[in-house]
Amino acid sequence: MKRKSSIRLLCATTAAFLFAATGVFAQVLPGDGLTSHVEVIRTAYGVPHIRAKDLRSAGYALAWMQCEDYGTTTPFSILRASGRWASVAGAERIESDFAVRRLRSKTDKKYASLSRDVREIYEGFAAGANRYVAVNPAEFPAGMPTDFTGFDVASTELSQPSPQKIRRFLDKINPPQNQGQPQNDSNAEGVADMNVRNPHPDDGSNAWAFAPSRTKSGKAILMRNPHLQWNAGYYEGHITVPGVLDFYGDFRIGGPFAVIGGFNKDLGFSTTNNSQDLDQIYELEADPKKADHYLFDGKSIALTRELVKVPFRNGDALSTETREVWSTDLGPVIYRGGGKIYVFKYAGDGEVRGGEQFLRMMRAKSLAEWKDAMRMRARPTSNFTYADRAGNIFYIWNASLPLLPHPPVDELTAIPAKGSSDVWTRLVPFEDLPQFENPPGGYIHNENSSPHYTNVRGPIVTVNKHPNFEPPRASLRTQLAIQLIGGDEKYSLEDVWKLKHDHRALLADRVKGELVAALREASPSGDVLSAVSLLERWDNTMLPESRGSVLFEIWWQHYSGIREDRRQPMPDSQRYAKVWSVDDPLKTPSGLADKDRAVASFLWAVDETKKRHGTFDVSWGEVHRVRRGKVDVPVGGCGNDLGCFRIMNYTRADDGKLIATGGDGWVIAVEFGDVPRALSVLAYGQSRRPESPYHADQAEMFAKGEYKSVAFTAKDVDAGAIVRYRPGEKK
Repeated sequence: MKRKSSIRLLCATTAAFLFAATGVFAQVLPGDGLTSHVEVIRTAYGVPHIRAKDLRSAGYALAWMQCEDYGTTTPFSILRASGRWASVAGAERIESDFAVRRLRSKTDKKYASLSRDVREIYEGFAAGANRYVAVNPAEFPAGMPTDFTGFDVASTELSQPSPQKIRRFLDKINPPQNQGQPQNDSNAEGVADMNVRNPHPDDGSNAWAFAPSRTKSGKAILMRNPHLQWNAGYYEGHITVPGVLDFYGDFRIGGPFAVIGGFNKDLGFSTTNNSQDLDQIYELEADPKKADHYLFDGKSIALTRELVKVPFRNGDALSTETREVWSTDLGPVIYRGGGKIYVFKYAGDGEVRGGEQFLRMMRAKSLAEWKDAMRMRARPTSNFTYADRAGNIFYIWNASLPLLPHPPVDELTAIPAKGSSDVWTRLVPFEDLPQFENPPGGYIHNENSSPHYTNVRGPIVTVNKHPNFEPPRASLRTQLAIQLIGGDEKYSLEDVWKLKHDHRALLADRVKGELVAALREASPSGDVLSAVSLLERWDNTMLPESRGSVLFEIWWQHYSGIREDRRQPMPDSQRYAKVWSVDDPLKTPSGLADKDRAVASFLWAVDETKKRHGTFDVSWGEVHRVRRGKVDVPVGGCGNDLGCFRIMNYTRADDGKLIATGGDGWVIAVEFGDVPRALSVLAYGQSRRPESPYHADQAEMFAKGEYKSVAFTAKDVDAGAIVRYRPGEKK
């Protein structure tokens, strides 16, 4: 029987939080050889600075600190990646284990080929997680392992086939209403049922880089601003191994190299999500003369059969389930039927070097060294924005993109493949990927739009070199960024911080004038007339004190057909008079497609705003709040659809307030002088534990657009030390 599964990690428990006294080192528990090799110094707001004798000790400390601040999350991430989730959590996790074990079977023999340095970090990280579970058994269910390996940790980073794409394809060829009929679809269970969280429409990031010609100090500046949901687990930290590694940045909860961005003394880099198509479904001909064979290059080739066995907890006992799965050299089989065999070929299949690449990037000392690390192509996705002490700025639209021998097709179409010439076997060369190095105007930016508008001072080339490159696209957020930084002004680090927190809603610039004109023509009266006047006075920002902004948002959602339970709006052609166009990329979309509907929606919005909030002129900050721990303060910012650069998304609370749950979360800006100087804020703090002093201590600072100064040098770290201890020591 098919069981639904989710890879959502278990939340942290409410176990007691441990804090050591400054400068006091307690007894190390017997059997541990790493605790004495590393010290953690927490500076203001609990930022951990790990000083380790070697990389293994650094990995150990990083895992311990993640557990100390996030409880069970990291051990459960490794548990899932080890393919043993069901042995602890029961049969509802069995689908995840089948899928993960298939991934691991393609990479386990490659682990030993990784450099000793990266294996040291993985194995130290595993030791830190093991130790935390052993020392804190009450936080974990029965059967939680304490024998995780370095390969288990490396497996947290393995690329997996897209379950959504596979499921949509299977639903097309085998519609849901017919799925009760017998079908040869067993392989899909082990490939497509790794359910992952659907992305929020405001998931993404902002990144800027400024050349020395654009800064007041004459030094390059990098700004990084990921804005995912606030359960994404960005974890700010600093690792120092003398002569080996000195890196400050984010270490996403769950592993040592999940999504890295930050800086060393010479350079820094930031990731932003990009759109790329890294896979293809191929349709093979089943051999009518030989069972479990397919015809390819004029030969009959056997499918590879594998029996995958998964243990699962069955009450107090363990049971096992075994499945037969099939694959080819092209990729896993996802469906067999109608004389066809469908396989899913994806970039990153069998790739285990992601952490290796990130470690090389973190240790690079120059743009040339950093590019050499990027040429590994082990990180299959993301835009990268870069700046360094030498004054270079750089951007690359990174993707392990297939070099297709056929035209691109949509994800529901399978390409017939009769031989090797029909399938992709190589990647688009690194040098062919869109990239900008020290462009005119001295700036680089990305806000998840296509790479074409990364810098608009030079020629804007919108004809792609390869047909499967991302097509031209510039969101309102991207257009606002260009307005903010595309001139000739010179900025200080503090100026960049302030500019990043711009609260304008570019959508209002594009449609408010037409809306007000249409409303005036309708001869409004009473509250509607007052609301129109309010809208005219509104400064088009989502600042906490702005009035008219809440009314505008409620109007736009209704006009666009957006409900809180369905975020997909109407097509732009039904909303805008002019949709976005490559011919006018920085001034479209604009205008209203249906002014009568716009007026009707506004009349509804006036009443709806009064009903929800008591008055139509309620301020943005009265409605939109940051609530964490005892903090309850107003916050500005809005979503992509309204054209904000300070992205925020919200969830409605029982009292009707909209509470920040995602968007801007971790913000950092760094200036590369002889010694890096950086500012940062982490909205949801270093710890998920409500009892921790580092749970809500940055929330108000974040809401106000303020920052903390980053301690990077040994002198500054020592001067700012709040607590020092050895992770894993017995309290």
